[in-house]
Amino acid sequence: MHEFAVTILAFALILGVLVFVHEMGHYLAARWRGVKVDTFSIGFGPALYRWRDRTGTEWRISAIPLGGFVKPHGFEDPEDATPEQKASWVPGQTFHDKPVGSRMLVIVMGPVFNFIFAILLFTVLFTSVGKPEMKNEIAQVAPHSAAEKAGLQKGDVITRLGSLDVFNFADIQAHAVTMPGVETTLGIKRGDQTLSLPIKLDRVPGKLGAPDKGSIGVMAELVPGKPMSFGRAVIGGLHETWHVSVQTLQGVWQIITGHRSAKELGGTIRIAQLSGQVAHYGFASILSFMALLSINLGLINLFPIPLLDGGRLVFYVAEAVRGKPVSRRVQEVSYQAGFALIAALFLFSTFNDLSNLGLFH
Repeated sequence: MHEFAVTILAFALILGVLVFVHEMGHYLAARWRGVKVDTFSIGFGPALYRWRDRTGTEWRISAIPLGGFVKPHGFEDPEDATPEQKASWVPGQTFHDKPVGSRMLVIVMGPVFNFIFAILLFTVLFTSVGKPEMKNEIAQVAPHSAAEKAGLQKGDVITRLGSLDVFNFADIQAHAVTMPGVETTLGIKRGDQTLSLPIKLDRVPGKLGAPDKGSIGVMAELVPGKPMSFGRAVIGGLHETWHVSVQTLQGVWQIITGHRSAKELGGTIRIAQLSGQVAHYGFASILSFMALLSINLGLINLFPIPLLDGGRLVFYVAEAVRGKPVSRRVQEVSYQAGFALIAALFLFSTFNDLSNLGLFH
């Protein structure tokens, strides 16, 4: 019961901070462009606590901590607004009256703030504890393991697992766990040689009904980092944010093209589970986990899917090019399709999470 409480609390706090940062990007951009903000909510559903500031914005902490929203004044399309809504609009402070460039800025600053926050977190992490590095080469081969049977040696670098090009040692482990007992090949760099070795991954029984996991049977060397100067830490934070963003997009593309299993997609339950784990690992792990989540939140919101920030940006770019808004019919159909896609992804990722917990075994 104590572990469950820690997990829920850690999840609510970590996600709450990231949502606050994202929505603050929208809020500050709106205020900068002269748009009044009606509501700033952390969470959805009934408000647990609310207050109104001197500018008229209602700030809320709501019951369901799975996101949040900022509602700019006059966000509704004038054709869809009720007479009561139109009567309440303050001239010159409505979202829909602003130039398309200002509207684009308000929308894009949410994801931008997530990337800035990730850079800040990495900077704090690197100035305090440094940047630990996991070497790509194999430091140890477990006796009687799949790796030993395949002929892997200390110092080998794994470059490919089956048809999947791997980025680093963590990527190898993440993909291998989904392949218990699978026969495949490993791309190996051994000195100046490039080898392809057949291997049958070990099958590690899952605990408490969880599914079995795959294992290669190798370990890497983790080199502790050293605290950096502030300047080097900022540069390191920029580089790490870019590196993680590129790897994440490559991973998504590999799932879309079938080179990586869609079972790797995790959802809310998986994030909550990991939040509880990192809460026990200390300050550095929490910062690192939050930075990774912040990058993912920024990237996801930039995907060109209607209902997400990226989908709205597509409509505004089209408006800027055409000189007039996209037709209401196209927007309505797009939003319906976007909702269906997001709902399907949510259900699929939740199914994956529950499967990993052993619910269907």
